[in-house]
Amino acid sequence: MSLQRTLVSLTLLALAAAIPSPARAEQNARGAEIFQLCVQCHGQAGEGNHVTLAPNIAGLPEWYLLAQLQNFHSGARGTNPEDTGGLRMYPMSQTLKTEDDIQAIAAYVAALPAVPSAPTLTGGDPAHGAQLYAVCQTCHGPDGAGNQALGSPRIAGQADWYLLSSLQKLKAGTRGGYPNAVIMRGMAGTLADEQAMKDVIAHIQSLSSYSAAR
Repeated sequence: MSLQRTLVSLTLLALAAAIPSPARAEQNARGAEIFQLCVQCHGQAGEGNHVTLAPNIAGLPEWYLLAQLQNFHSGARGTNPEDTGGLRMYPMSQTLKTEDDIQAIAAYVAALPAVPSAPTLTGGDPAHGAQLYAVCQTCHGPDGAGNQALGSPRIAGQADWYLLSSLQKLKAGTRGGYPNAVIMRGMAGTLADEQAMKDVIAHIQSLSSYSAAR
């Protein structure tokens, strides 16, 4: 009888947890409202768009989305004249007038189902890339799932064109002056040329942690 009561209690707790609180429901509604501005570039499912230089953001960790939105909002990212994609995102971030709005859109996007990105790059050597990735896995993990403690995002499943663009900008120092960009500039600098970048990206695209990292 005691076991039965325990099971009933656990079931009720699970049901209660599944029902969003009024505050959470309000945040979800606000996030959905704000996201309608994002779909112009990132797509209805957050899948990204190469034409608009918008990455795949669906299901990225909430902590990472928060950090990047704050970087854009403060101007630590998206103000370099050579960062075309960032220059598009910076003014969009300014439409988020309050911290609550930043929290709401980050939570909403993080809850979107992950969308695998179709490959666009050719000529990468994943075997050579696996060797180069030895440096990357220190922060991003062997499966590309990322590491919140280090502020390193999940990169498995991200669009290959965006990974290449990011590596190029990080190596050139045009992605921004926030701490992780400074650290990543040194890491990107270990890749001798674009071919090396394509090789490591080919390896990243072979990783299978995209959904597991959710």
